[in-house]
Formats: sequence, C-alpha cells, structure tokens
Amino acid sequence: MIGRTEDQGMPPEFFEAGSASFVDLLRVHSPELLPVNRVPDGDLPELPHGTTVLALTFPGGVMMAGDRRATQGNRIAYRRLDKVQRGDEYSAVAFAGTVGLALEMVRLFQVELEHYEKMETVPLSLPGKARRLGAVIQANLAQALQGLAVVPLFCGYDPDSGQGRIFTYDITGAPQEAREFHADGSGSPYARGSLKKLYRADLSIEDAATVCVQALYDAADDDSATGGPDPTRRIYPTIAVVTEDGYRQLPEEQVATIADAVMRARLDEPNGPVAPLR
Repeated sequence: MIGRTEDQGMPPEFFEAGSASFVDLLRVHSPELLPVNRVPDGDLPELPHGTTVLALTFPGGVMMAGDRRATQGNRIAYRRLDKVQRGDEYSAVAFAGTVGLALEMVRLFQVELEHYEKMETVPLSLPGKARRLGAVIQANLAQALQGLAVVPLFCGYDPDSGQGRIFTYDITGAPQEAREFHADGSGSPYARGSLKKLYRADLSIEDAATVCVQALYDAADDDSATGGPDPTRRIYPTIAVVTEDGYRQLPEEQVATIADAVMRARLDEPNGPVAPLR
C-alpha cells in the first residue's frame, strides 16, 4: 500500500496527531537530540562563551544588537560570532553563555515555532513564544548548574499592541518582560548604564542603532570579553530590527557607517556622549 510508514522509514507515531511542541516530541522519541543530552558526562571542558547582547524598543518596533566576540578562558575563541538570530518572521533571539549549547537551543527554538504553526495552523502569540523559549532554557537547567549556562534575550513585534516587546530569562527559564531596554552577558552592566543615559522613547531606527553601538562600545571599554568595533578587520556589531514588516538585519554597510562615526567621535570624547542633567 502506498504511503505505509514502514515504506517511508519513519515510526507510526510520527503520523499521529500529537503535541504542538517539537521539544516534547524530541523528549519522547529522541531525547538524545536535545541540547542538554548532547553534552558529554564527566569533567566539563573549557568552552567558548558569548558575551554582550542588548535590546531596546522604539516607536513601532524593537531592535536587538550583539557584539561579535566569544572567549575561551583568557583567549578570544571567535571574532565573527553572530549572537543575534531570527526567531521567526516577527521575533529575534540573542544569547550570552556557552556558544555551542546556545546555537543548538536557538535552532531548536526556531523549529519549535515552525512546528507549532504547522500543527495549529496559526502562529503563537508573542508571550507564547517567550514561554516556549523558556521551556527550552529550563531543559538545560542541569547543565547550567554545572557551569554551561545559556541566557537568551528575546524580543519581537506584538501585533495586538503594535509595539515591540523584550523578554529576559534566568537559567530556570522564567520569562520576565523588560521595559524599554535590557542587556545580558558579561558586559551588560556597562551596556545597561550606557542605555540608561542615551535611551529615548522616540528614537528613530538610525538613532536606535547609534545608541546600540554606543552601549556595546562602552561594554567593550570596560569588559575584556566584549568585542568593540574592529575597523581593521571590518568587524562590527550585529543589529536586527523587528517591526510590523517583520524581522530584518541591518546591512553591514549601514552598521559600519554608524560605528565609524561613533569611533571618530570617541577620539574627542573617549567616554562617549553624556546625558543632559535636565
């Protein structure tokens, strides 16, 4: 008979109506494919770690940015790591922490959103997406307690409110909504301080990108694990925007122009722009 599951090399349960969660499907049928189960037992090796990522809202959307450096102990492991990734058409996810696990978790989250939409024929709400990412993080709790932590930052456009929203996490996977801006990773205290003085509710996309570059520059200035703009290698931050038109990454040329202007201004003011007292 044409269409028999044994002819297709797949178990019968794959053709039965089941959960809309791809993570649950893996947990039942192929638990070894979950990121948490792909880390070897025993002493944990020194693995590359990603550092500073941030997000901020602007009228009609949200912007996410990250530096490009990953460190391995006191060494630079990667110089061109893209920590900002597309979640789906209307969301973005970035990560700080163990790079290998983080990339696996992001890919799993992307499939989770696609799987849900195929099963339910409608996309998840933005808070629903945030909760699904939290479930992926929670599955990694045992490894996080051993030092292999991944701390994503999630943002997206909410069509119900017509605004961008930001969600943060701890290692237990509980999503918390952040207002206006947020930063995670080793350079986040310095990036958040910069965002606090430069953020405005009425930022244009160009000005928002400038604020992101300034914040990442301040993070790199005080945190050795965060990579600043590198004009000699033409390495600049990754910046993505999510609006009602969907997800898009700012062109490298545009980010380079903004970063070059920031660096030129820092020749005169090494500490960067200051906020007015009143």
